[in-house]
Amino acid sequence: MKMCARFQFAPPEDWVDEFGLSDAPAVAPRYNIAPTQDVLAVRRERTGSRQARLLRWGLVPYWAEEPAVGNRLINARAESVATRAAFREPFRLRRCLVPAQGFYEWKKFGRAREPWLVRLKGGATFAFAGIWDRWAGEGSAIESCALITTAANTVVAPIHGRMPVLIDRRAYDTWLDPDATEADLIALLAPFPAAGMETFPVSPRVNGTDVDDADLARPVTPEPDPGQMRLF
Repeated sequence: MKMCARFQFAPPEDWVDEFGLSDAPAVAPRYNIAPTQDVLAVRRERTGSRQARLLRWGLVPYWAEEPAVGNRLINARAESVATRAAFREPFRLRRCLVPAQGFYEWKKFGRAREPWLVRLKGGATFAFAGIWDRWAGEGSAIESCALITTAANTVVAPIHGRMPVLIDRRAYDTWLDPDATEADLIALLAPFPAAGMETFPVSPRVNGTDVDDADLARPVTPEPDPGQMRLF
């Protein structure tokens, strides 16, 4: 399972105000958002206002020959986002916030994998650090995005070695500021503080991208670790 390849966002009533939006499209609750699907992203417009738009998850660089390349570009590593050809211009010029309330990671037990939900304590809304681009072909255009990942903090590390970058609410302005320096932006790509996060196992139903309901966010009893079972 790629990192980060699934997340959820069920918009609370105050989410428009929380992200300082001038307007927003109607958004249905989503509990199993997957690559190549549309995701909600908050961008700063040329007027300086923030607006929410639906972008396809999987970044298609404006210079790509075919949009299918986006299927492989769902994540951008923090360590190389400023230099890799597909990401460096979007990182410099086209950044966005992707609202979420949790993301899924799969913990490996031998050959088996168990899905876990990672979220802020209490399930509060947060924002992933995203970059976006616009690709234009014959008679069509695609606006798409990628999520930036970084090293896992101590909450996520037992499940997966990496995690998406979460932008602190106080740094939203900096992340969206077209005049922000590269140094200021790189400083925001650190792992989110572990003390503010929690994680728990969820139903394997989340494995299916066609499954999307609120029960996916409910904790379940974790499977016993096969390694521990061999001790008895």
